[in-house]
Amino acid sequence: MNQQTEPPAAEPRIAPPRGLARELFTLKRDPLPKMSRPRWLAWLPHVVLCYAAIPSGVLTGMQLSDHYGVHGAAVLGLSLLTSASILLSMFRPIAAWWLGLVTAALVAWVIHDHVGQGQSWPWTAVGPFTLASLILMVALRVPPRVTAWVIGITLALSGLAEAVLRPPHSQTIIAGVAILFGFVGILGYALRATRLARGKLVEQETLTEEERARRTLLEERSRIARELHDVVAHHMSVISIQAQVAPHLVENPSEELKENLAGIRENALEALTELRRVLGVLRSEQPDDPANPHHPQPTLAELDGLVDNVRGAGLDVTTEIAGIRRPLTPGVELTAYRIVQEALSNCLRHAPGSQVEVGIAYGPRDLHLCVANTAPTRPALPSPGAGHGLLGMRERAGMLGGELAAGARPDGGYEVTAVLPMDPQDLPGGSTPETK
Repeated sequence: MNQQTEPPAAEPRIAPPRGLARELFTLKRDPLPKMSRPRWLAWLPHVVLCYAAIPSGVLTGMQLSDHYGVHGAAVLGLSLLTSASILLSMFRPIAAWWLGLVTAALVAWVIHDHVGQGQSWPWTAVGPFTLASLILMVALRVPPRVTAWVIGITLALSGLAEAVLRPPHSQTIIAGVAILFGFVGILGYALRATRLARGKLVEQETLTEEERARRTLLEERSRIARELHDVVAHHMSVISIQAQVAPHLVENPSEELKENLAGIRENALEALTELRRVLGVLRSEQPDDPANPHHPQPTLAELDGLVDNVRGAGLDVTTEIAGIRRPLTPGVELTAYRIVQEALSNCLRHAPGSQVEVGIAYGPRDLHLCVANTAPTRPALPSPGAGHGLLGMRERAGMLGGELAAGARPDGGYEVTAVLPMDPQDLPGGSTPETK
């Protein structure tokens, strides 16, 4: 393990200088991010920069002509370069900083022979503020170490120019410039850290919500698997017992019949064993869990008891059954009961005081379910649930090849409808579809 981890640890000692050089000498496009809150001010930083570019160029020209006596095309050119550097910082901050640094050097060269008593050099009065805005744009979008190098290079070149080329009688403002650049660098770092932290928080919240939904889906699938496990295990046990008893119901059964029935029983027991081995781990160990094998799985025959319980909780529930009521396959019975149960639970949690209608229609091939409620008459209390009940209902319906829809009604209520095939084995392909 130590031999595998040592080589990668040695590489960063060489990589940072090259990486830093690439970051300091780059034309990479890095647009200024928009404000996240409030949304209607998203483009405010871009608008401010556009407006700042104009007075910066104008003030630079005024400084050159009014205070240093520089005239001609040089004033116009340097003013345009100043404005261009600020506009460029919206898209390429490092390139804009280099352009601003070159512009400051040209300004210092142009005014060198025009500096009078007490006038500043190499910076004009407006120059540090223009470059400070560029450093701020850099600090907002690059790592802190790059910002530190940007400020260090700027101050080093400024100090070198003062030490070597400073005109007589000129005034130095290097200390104030250093404080200004340090302040905007720290401000940019703080704003950048806040933006990155907010982005990480939003990303984490999104991942947490996705993980919560995925966990809820897995829990619901596990509960469905436990319930279907009980249904399938019951039928396999019945097959095994019938195969064992069948020879005793026939006079003088042939050896071939006994052998076939014994094979049926043996296959049923093997299938039951494998089923318990694969799905048994999903069975709850809590004796009060409805999926416990000692609790019979509910069917639509128990719908009246379910409705009575909901009425006792304070909801006005009416039921209507259409078609010929008849027993269905255990999986359809269980799924239909659970969908109605979850829909009624949602009415209790989210629509207190509403009127609820439960409709069940037995068609030739499909079972139609509808649970609709009117608008609530009083505010709903906060629900401790995870808010993924519809996800479980859709899983149950989809498992049988059925469909489920839910949505608001025009009167302010809510409606859940489902269509379940009477016999899932009649689906194309001859088998029950996998859970999606």
